[in-house]
Amino acid sequence: MARWRACVRWCERAFVPLRRNAVRVVMKVREEMEGCTSVLTLITSNRPPLLSPSPPLPPSLPSLPSITSFASLPSLPSFTSFASLPSLAPFTSFASLPSLASMHSIKQVLDDTTLTGTTLTVAGWVRTFRNDRFIALNDGSTIRNLQCVIDQEQVGPETRARFTTSAAVKCTGVIVESKGSGQRVEMQVTAVEVLGDSDAEKYPIQPKKHSLEFLRENAHLRFRTNTYSAIFRIRHQVSFGIHEYFDQQGYNYFHSPIITASDAEGAGEMFRVSTLDPKNPPLNEDGSVDWKEDFFGAESRLTVSGQLQAELSALALGKVYTFGPTFRAENSNTARHLAEFWMIEPEAAFMDLKGDMDLAEGLCKHLIARVLRNSMDDLQFLDARLKEEEASKPQAQRSEMGLIDRLKFVLENPFERITYTKAIEILENSKPNKKGQFQFEVKWGMDLQSEHERYLVEKEFKKPVIVTGYPAGIKAFYMRTNGPGDFGYKDENHPTVAAMDVLFPGIGEIIGGSQREERLDVLEARMKEMGVDDKELWWYLDTRRFGTVPHAGFGMGLERFVLFVTGMGNIRDVIPFPRTPKSAEF
Repeated sequence: MARWRACVRWCERAFVPLRRNAVRVVMKVREEMEGCTSVLTLITSNRPPLLSPSPPLPPSLPSLPSITSFASLPSLPSFTSFASLPSLAPFTSFASLPSLASMHSIKQVLDDTTLTGTTLTVAGWVRTFRNDRFIALNDGSTIRNLQCVIDQEQVGPETRARFTTSAAVKCTGVIVESKGSGQRVEMQVTAVEVLGDSDAEKYPIQPKKHSLEFLRENAHLRFRTNTYSAIFRIRHQVSFGIHEYFDQQGYNYFHSPIITASDAEGAGEMFRVSTLDPKNPPLNEDGSVDWKEDFFGAESRLTVSGQLQAELSALALGKVYTFGPTFRAENSNTARHLAEFWMIEPEAAFMDLKGDMDLAEGLCKHLIARVLRNSMDDLQFLDARLKEEEASKPQAQRSEMGLIDRLKFVLENPFERITYTKAIEILENSKPNKKGQFQFEVKWGMDLQSEHERYLVEKEFKKPVIVTGYPAGIKAFYMRTNGPGDFGYKDENHPTVAAMDVLFPGIGEIIGGSQREERLDVLEARMKEMGVDDKELWWYLDTRRFGTVPHAGFGMGLERFVLFVTGMGNIRDVIPFPRTPKSAEF
């Protein structure tokens, strides 16, 4: 046995470089081997050239005539492939699980004509129950309900009394053509089960019109309404489309950190992350908090942007994008601000400002096309809702196009591209400015306000606008400084940067981006000018020291984009659980 073990150990070591051909070699061994000498000859002849030499043979190997073949090893001949494992063969797909195979979504039932005449099972929540016979059932897969018709002789009054709004019900029955209007098919129920009761007197969202503010207060249940179920199905389509678009463009999905010690925007409005005792923190001699004693050894915050980290990876991977939550401690209660929101931030090496604008416009159109293709039922509902809302406004404040028409218009027309200087000229000569109707004064050097952005988009050009060449003094330190000949350059007395903002109707700014400053000396001068600590961002400056290249990127707020494609007016209605000043419930 000792000699046999020595032979096996040698064979194991010899087979390491031949893992890919192991099965082929073993089969040949079984066919040809008559003794250990044959084994050694076969293995040696099958080893490809340029591999490391075989380990030295045990000196006792020639005296092993009793070993005739590997077939004598009981553990080898019984295993031919993974398919032979009994635990793998019976399981082919999740569809084989009976609890899933027997259930259909309501969207499937309503859309798939081949299901008509079949018996199947659906489950969902009761929207309404009328005439003691008709259940309007919805499972969240579509805004449409399936009418389930029960037989009163088979379903007793005690069970029927439980078909209250939002009760969870499972129905089995035959799908037949509907005799009523409003639906193609309905279910003739043969079996029904109440999975979860809902007390009609206590359930807060009754089948009637509720204010959006009331529904925000009941955010845990608002998903069951038509409005919010439509919004969040569309939010899914937009989110999935973002990954789809960047994958098609060859971008790598990059996960930037949520906790950071740097302020990418230089705004200082960030949430602090600390484990120090707020009542008794460690102090320095000057009385300031000693952050070196904190968990991360430095003052740390929740990120407002993953851009700086994305730049690092883009300058190695070429094209990357981030997609995750970001945070801003801005004490604002407007309909456009959240403390927690989701950002999409692509960064690409060897890309200039024009490429940045092309990428942004392409993303917007890709997402709109996807929503129009996959969410028409939801869009039609939201379009009708918006028309009803617009009808209550003064004529001058009404939109000229409905929701669906507006989406198609944006999709089918190129975005207007103008410089900041041109935008100021247009605004200065506009009727609202001459009549003093703008709340904020128009002058070169100011940051465009929402009223100015919307005028450019909705009144002047009547389509999305990309504004470039902003004054350097109102933009971040990392944006490339323009020179003579650059798009957006004005003159030496009015320095501008290669920034770009995409403006949408009803929203204003929806994307903000720039070509990044790749020149080390210019970047260091800008940081000094704006009071940004270069020692804190030494790692960022290193990318300009070692193989710097032109590169660009932008940031798009997911919620602002969803706000546009759903026609909603408040950003708190397009995120599941809005985080705002004095509000972190649910």
